[in-house]
Formats: sequence, structure tokens, C-alpha cells
Amino acid sequence: MVTIVLYVLGLILVVAVVFAVVWFVFGRGEDLPPLQKGTTLTRLPRVGITGDDARALVFQQVTRGYKAQEVDWAVEKLAREIDDLRAVVHDLTVRAAEDEAAADTGPIPLVDPSRRQ
Repeated sequence: MVTIVLYVLGLILVVAVVFAVVWFVFGRGEDLPPLQKGTTLTRLPRVGITGDDARALVFQQVTRGYKAQEVDWAVEKLAREIDDLRAVVHDLTVRAAEDEAAADTGPIPLVDPSRRQ
């Protein structure tokens, strides 16, 4: 009985040592080192957000986080909407500039009241 207990304790010790070595040598399996508390990889410009800004978003992964595919889908949909809205704003700005240029025909000629017929 004592032999079985010693084997089990020895096995637990060996597993713990192997686990610790693997943990310190290979890390936690992350591509990036863990972030310090209070920091984030998520960055957006203060103004003028474009679709490419939305596509370049990076979210910190956590154990009980969101599904990456759903986040990617939502970000892509928002990015397309931003691009479409920016295109509409650009088209309306160009159209307004063209209308303003077409309406500007120069100064209004003065009509001499004595030349009336």
C-alpha cells in the first residue's frame, strides 16, 4: 500500500515538474506576450474612422470572451457601412461643389432704367 502511495506521489511530482518546465519554456501558447493590466491593443483614430481602421481592430483575447468569427463578421459589416457612408458623403460634396460652380454665373448686369422700352 505504501508503495502505491509513493508511486502516485512520485508521478504527481514528475507531472508537476514537466508541466512547470513546459510552461516556462514555451509560455502560455499565445502569439503575443500578455498585456499589462489597463492596456489594450484596440486602437481607433479620434476622428475620420475609415473601414480599414475598423478592419485593423485587434481585441484582447480572454478565456470567457467572444467568438472571434462573430467579432470579425461584425467588424467587417461596420467597416463596409463606414466605407459606403464615406462614399455617399464624398459624392454629395462633389455634387454640391459642381452645383455651386454651375450656379455662379458672375455678377448680375445692371440694366439702365432709361433704356427701357
